[in-house]
Amino acid sequence: MSDFSTWDILRNLLLATRWTLVLSMVSFLGGGVVALAILFLRIGKSKFVRNLARGYIELFQGTPLLMQLFLAFFGLGLFGIDVPAWLAAAAALICWTAAFLAEIWRGCVESIPKGQWEAGQSLALNHVQQMRLVILPQALRIAIPPTAGFSVQVVKGTALTSIIGFVELSKAGTIVTNATFQPFIVYGFVALIYFVICFPLSKFSKYLERRAAVAYSAR
Repeated sequence: MSDFSTWDILRNLLLATRWTLVLSMVSFLGGGVVALAILFLRIGKSKFVRNLARGYIELFQGTPLLMQLFLAFFGLGLFGIDVPAWLAAAAALICWTAAFLAEIWRGCVESIPKGQWEAGQSLALNHVQQMRLVILPQALRIAIPPTAGFSVQVVKGTALTSIIGFVELSKAGTIVTNATFQPFIVYGFVALIYFVICFPLSKFSKYLERRAAVAYSAR
C-alpha cells in the first residue's frame, strides 16, 4: 500500500503545474516575438523573403510537435552538445508557437480592407509606417480573440515535453502514478488541473470574439 494521501498527490501535481505555466508563458511570449518578425517577412515586398517565411510556417505546421521536441533535444546531442530538457522544450515550443501565431496574424492583417492601405499611401507613408500607424492597430483588435484562443493549445502542447524528460504536469502525473499505483486518482487530478487552466482561457477567447464582432458590426 502507498503512504501517499490524496493531498500529497495533489500537492505534488500542483508543484509541477508551476513549470507548465512557466513554460507556457515563455513559449507564448517568445513565440509572439518570433511570430511578429515572421509576419513582417511574410507580408514583405520581397518574394524570396515571403517564400522563406512561408516555408518556415509550413515546416513547423506540417510536422508533429513531438518530432520537433525530439530534434531539439537529441539533434544537437549528435554533435556532442548537451541540451537541457528545459532549453529544448522552450526552443521547440517557441518555434512551433511562432509558426501558428504568424499565420493567424497574417490572416488578420490581410483582412484589413485594401482602402486602408491606399489611405496610407495617399498620406505618403512608406510600407513600415503604413503597418505601424494604419494596419497593425486595426489588425490587433481582430487578432486578440484567436491569439487568446491559441494560448490554450500552447498550454496543452507543454504536455508533450514530458517525452524528453521535462518535469511538468503530465510528467509529474506519470512519476506520482508510479509511486502511488493510483492512476485513476492521479490522472483525474491532472485532467482537472488542465481544465482549470484552459477553460478560463477558452471562455475569455470567446468573450473577446463576441466583443470584436460587436465592435466590427457597429462600425
